[in-house]
Amino acid sequence: MHAPPLPDRSIEAFAEVAGRERLERLRSLATTLDDVRILHVNSTATGGGVAELLRSIVPVCIDLGVDTDWLVMDAGDDFFEVTKAIHNGLQGEGARLTEEMKATYHDVTDRNAAALKDEYDIVVLHDPQPLGMIDRVEETLPNAPIVWRCHIDLTDPSDEYLAFLSEYTGRIDHAIFSRSAYELELDVPMSVVYPSIDPLTAKNRSLDEEAMAVECDHLDPLSFDAPVVAQVSRFDPWKDQFGTLNAYRRACEAIPNLQLALAGGMAADDPEGFELYERVAAEAVDDTNVHVLTDLPDATVNVLQRRSDVVVQKSLREGFGLVVSEALWKRTPVVGSSVGGIPLQVEDGRNGYLVEPADTAGAADCVVDLLKDEDRRTRFGANGQEHVRERFLLPRQLADLLDVLVEVSSTGR
Repeated sequence: MHAPPLPDRSIEAFAEVAGRERLERLRSLATTLDDVRILHVNSTATGGGVAELLRSIVPVCIDLGVDTDWLVMDAGDDFFEVTKAIHNGLQGEGARLTEEMKATYHDVTDRNAAALKDEYDIVVLHDPQPLGMIDRVEETLPNAPIVWRCHIDLTDPSDEYLAFLSEYTGRIDHAIFSRSAYELELDVPMSVVYPSIDPLTAKNRSLDEEAMAVECDHLDPLSFDAPVVAQVSRFDPWKDQFGTLNAYRRACEAIPNLQLALAGGMAADDPEGFELYERVAAEAVDDTNVHVLTDLPDATVNVLQRRSDVVVQKSLREGFGLVVSEALWKRTPVVGSSVGGIPLQVEDGRNGYLVEPADTAGAADCVVDLLKDEDRRTRFGANGQEHVRERFLLPRQLADLLDVLVEVSSTGR
């Protein structure tokens, strides 16, 4: 395992967006964890929502005085093919789980756990990828409670994959889910902590006009002189870029000069990403108003979300979908599917619209409705930013997380 580089972060920098009271609560919680050393483990340092969360949470914890480390697993494509199958299976769809796949998972997780040499008081394992480390962690750190932080949609898991997961979840000490609907039947305490965005990162911070212009140049030939709809997601079948393409084509019947930007990064632990990107690009190649973009700099994504007229998140399944809060924070209304954490972020008819995940026609109609009513877009945008300010910024998530860690620390193993 390896420790990714971390930015310097200060909790004081959040005072303007979070308020003094919330920051003082964070300092109080941090004091309670003064003698507790915490380790977070996940499977990738870049390209996914978990990595983004940890890249902000860990350095802020350090600034608060909470001794916190973040380690990323060392693994190859064979392991990530297995864990992507596990991810898909836990979301209700996936290939059969073979003994060979289980062996690959066990070998890689055991090898990574064997590299763990330091002492920790709490170990937080994120998602299914590092759960197999639990055998070695229990041997190496017998007194350290193990917290499983699940970020994925578990509303309809495959029985086969759920049984495999249960081999490990039955031995954790606490579980954290992103929604109460994802909670499993576990014999341990469980908590719900909504994820959040970091308003101070390059992807989310305010930009002046000069910086906006520079980043707009990076998006050429996309032009903001005509209406733009954007979807920012990993290239993943659950994100349904093809459904968004179909909704865009229907919307073009009412808005002939409409443009669509499908932007997404490649997560290191998702071997399906590049293949799906190529399929989406091939499907859109004949339409010059469709722009399929990948691995944009965070500042460019920031501008795309700010300057788009509407953002779409037409997921079929969704762990939480923080790209929704990213857009709402920038005062851009969102048309999203009524799955996962999207309904917690999109207030239907107030900061965007919700549609059923398979309702391509409904998504198109909502996009057209917003594009034809500038006053409504402006009102929805203002409502969206305030909703995110209250519920989905990093200081709130960090306070909820530290609350759980205080509880775990006090109860032990």
